[in-house]
Amino acid sequence: MTKDDSKDGSKSSAFHPALAVPNIRNHVTVTLGLDNDQYRLWKTLFMNHAKSHRVLHHIIDPTRKAPSPSSAVDKELWKTLDATVLQWIYATISTDLLETVLEEDSTAKACWGRIRDIF
Repeated sequence: MTKDDSKDGSKSSAFHPALAVPNIRNHVTVTLGLDNDQYRLWKTLFMNHAKSHRVLHHIIDPTRKAPSPSSAVDKELWKTLDATVLQWIYATISTDLLETVLEEDSTAKACWGRIRDIF
């Protein structure tokens, strides 16, 4: 592993695949709302998308510990990816649900947990 490699084998300076998603609604086609019973469907679509874009650890605790960002660049990428996943969540839920789970300075994992607790 070179010094530019992260613990998962990817280059830390490489463009992350999650940042290439222009519209999450093309992949998670279900809008989760307080008045519908589509949580299982929404959750499955969302988790599959997060896994395929290597950001699943931003919403659930992995079975093996994800590497902690060590450099300033890695920490900044982690914050950017977390904000991206949080935006994906916000874009795929109804306004009523958004008003229920929205918290200032939240993380994707915290928001995911609040939605899970509702359903």
